[in-house]
Amino acid sequence: LLRKEENPRVKSIAGKVRYYLDENGQPVPKTKQFGLRDGLFEAILDKYYEDPTLISYGEDVRDWGGAFAVYRGLTEALPYHRLFNSPISEAAIVGSAVGYALSGGRVIVELMYADFIGRAGDEIFNQLAKWQAMSAGILKMPVVLRVSIGSKYGAQHSQDWVALAAHIPGLKVVFPATPYDAKGLMAAALNGTDPVVFFESQRIYDMPEKFHKGGVPKENYEIELGKPDIKKAGSDVTILSIGATLYRVMDAAKELEEKYGISAEVIDARSIVPFDYEPVIESVKKTGKIVLTSDACARGSILNDMARNISEMAFDYLDAPPVVVGARNWITPPFEFDADFFPQADWMIDAIHQKIMPIAGYSPKTSITTVEELRRAKFGV
Repeated sequence: LLRKEENPRVKSIAGKVRYYLDENGQPVPKTKQFGLRDGLFEAILDKYYEDPTLISYGEDVRDWGGAFAVYRGLTEALPYHRLFNSPISEAAIVGSAVGYALSGGRVIVELMYADFIGRAGDEIFNQLAKWQAMSAGILKMPVVLRVSIGSKYGAQHSQDWVALAAHIPGLKVVFPATPYDAKGLMAAALNGTDPVVFFESQRIYDMPEKFHKGGVPKENYEIELGKPDIKKAGSDVTILSIGATLYRVMDAAKELEEKYGISAEVIDARSIVPFDYEPVIESVKKTGKIVLTSDACARGSILNDMARNISEMAFDYLDAPPVVVGARNWITPPFEFDADFFPQADWMIDAIHQKIMPIAGYSPKTSITTVEELRRAKFGV
């Protein structure tokens, strides 16, 4: 192994600022920002120096530093047998990871796009998920399956399939949206012995840390899987977000507060399985209202399951049923129609106005009335 302090990526990161504002409160230039991909890199690099059995592979992970530059700097540090490119065969990637883990190793494997989970369906849903239970815990499955969700590649490369992984018992499922959370959750995933499907959004790989005031710590740390995080305190309505939608939620919260005097509490799920509902229920007790949102198509979304649970757990505190704001129930269109397909800030405000409480002076941008929802469901859209 190359000494950590000699790694060119480590040297580059040393010159970056770990919070999006400098000491004078001014935005840090983009070239100096410590991004989400940097947080993932640091957690992975630290584990490589700690665990000699750790290997990582996938399509184009070595020479290019990974398709989205998360592995940049590892090529120089690691011998080929610990970081290598694989054939374009998702089933082989995950299946061999299961075998390596059963043999006592620890592994990170990558599926470049969530859309190709289906190419490794049995390997993920029956093999990766089940062997620990089938062996009564004798065999361990320390596998982190990194899965990116596309942002501008249309029908076959931009789908949010978190619900598929979350539906399968035996899999842990996380989806960080900030550099601080990405580093801490990746460290926790790598320190465990359970299989973790680790979703990442291509929209935000270069996003700086905007929420953790101290910035992203240089030292290694863990964030417990299953703990949602309050990104903005509020008193009038709760908005629960999964993944990159967080930043559009923050835009909605800003507009609600500045234009309409409505205080939104924003909660980032961070993990999907496991999931601690207590912070969400406490928020709903305070606000009486909740909107749930992510980039997944609303039909079959994990948000619906969460909304049902919140309805049952917090029924006596709700002023209105939970409202789910997801992507449209149709095939992902080209990038030019992104804003018409994925949830936007005004969709969330529309949902609050039309389904929870009328907002004085607000004119909805889209119709989400019951009549409109019945029409869309009738046509399967």
